[in-house]
Amino acid sequence: MNVLPAELYNTAQVRELDHLAIQGGIPGYTLMSRAGEAAFDLLCQSWPQARRIAIVCGGGNNSGDGYVLARLAKKSGLEVLVLTLTDPNYLQSDTLTAWQDACAAGVTTTIFNPKSLNQVDILVDAILGTGLERDVSGHWLKAIDAMNDCPAEILAIDVPSGLNADTGAVLGRAIRATATITFVGLKRGLFTGEGPSYCGQITFSNLGIPSNIYAALRPDCWRYSGEDLHTLLPRRQHNSYKNNFGHVLVVGGNLGLAGAARMAAEAAARCGAGLVSIATRAAHAGLQAAIRPELMIYGVETPKDLAPLISRATVIAVGPGLSCDNWGRDMLNTVLNDSNSNIPTVVDADGLNLLAVNPTARDNWILTPHPGEAARLLRITSKAVEIDRFKAVRDLASLYDGIVVLKGAGSLIASKVDSSLALCSTGNPGMASGGMGDVLTGVISGLLAQGLQPFTASKASVYLHGLAGDLAAKSGGERGLMATDLFPFLRQAVNL
Repeated sequence: MNVLPAELYNTAQVRELDHLAIQGGIPGYTLMSRAGEAAFDLLCQSWPQARRIAIVCGGGNNSGDGYVLARLAKKSGLEVLVLTLTDPNYLQSDTLTAWQDACAAGVTTTIFNPKSLNQVDILVDAILGTGLERDVSGHWLKAIDAMNDCPAEILAIDVPSGLNADTGAVLGRAIRATATITFVGLKRGLFTGEGPSYCGQITFSNLGIPSNIYAALRPDCWRYSGEDLHTLLPRRQHNSYKNNFGHVLVVGGNLGLAGAARMAAEAAARCGAGLVSIATRAAHAGLQAAIRPELMIYGVETPKDLAPLISRATVIAVGPGLSCDNWGRDMLNTVLNDSNSNIPTVVDADGLNLLAVNPTARDNWILTPHPGEAARLLRITSKAVEIDRFKAVRDLASLYDGIVVLKGAGSLIASKVDSSLALCSTGNPGMASGGMGDVLTGVISGLLAQGLQPFTASKASVYLHGLAGDLAAKSGGERGLMATDLFPFLRQAVNL
């Protein structure tokens, strides 16, 4: 129950899995009973000292799980308070059976009252399940607010009420759970957008559904946890040579913005690229070379200056510190229109902003937008991107081809070619600081230079970048974390 699978599903798919399990001979009430049992087991493990439990129930199957938990808690001798937002007499099917069984076990049900939450040890959220499609309102909203205001910690059953399980967006208001136990299939929205902030620690139970049921359905998305890094980045041979590991060219660093290109370049080197060059404004070249002599720094003022550098590169990263002035546009156009334009290219920052003005598509690039850049590329608002990050990243891949990395909590990596979609959960709020995206651009470029395929390089880089951020935060804390703090941990991560 404590090991999270890699497969992620949308809510329609989870309902289909549930339906297939019932068709396969597992009664619906058996699944509901198993869900309630799993939730109660987690409650006992996580809060062994809890004696007074309040379970807040709605009117659907989610509340049925809550009634099962209430029955088991009562049987174990705990003080159980069930607060309902729906008249139980209107319950249907398995949920009605669960309520009746709870009543037969001595559980009493009362109408929800915020004052009833006083002096409880733990709250259980069994209000709304995966079917919510509009903003929470009325007494549902008041109950969620009251629970969030209560000092007791909250266990959410299946999904924190108010969170869209498909998108990770909060529908008006949502339960801020300490822990969430989810069933049948991992819901994709729990792992991206606002999902991680509201779910707390996530636990999963498949409720005993056999593997052949899952084999009938292709997951919507896969969580990537670096499980294959040992094969992607094997120990190097003793006779290795720098040219075996590629030559990254970083194009950027306009006047006043030299640091962005420098961070991307150093990240590529720290992740194992054999050679790394920077094409930057001439005014920056001397100082940058003095600060990091391992990097080859070139002052570039015209497209003619850039062309010979492109011819020597095996991977190009364009955008960090590029700016959107004439120099920035000339550099991007030279990279994209060069006769060697089949070179794998990572486009970030102002490279993306320039691309949004003159959209084009190509199959050999990796675009790495944050929500604001994604909004400009799609010509929608940042809010619209965050409302459904899965749709946004797929739309970007469809419009621009290649690979798209939509950065943020639960970064998403999409490929148009085979509709692959991956999600990475590493990283922390301390990484919300300037330069982190430049470092990611360098990591992706460095892995591409070492021969990884674009989709594989992208998801592995997002994982490693987040892991380095987590290691850095563990070392010194999240607040005040700077992009360059990741460098020693990146080197550590690629050598694990």
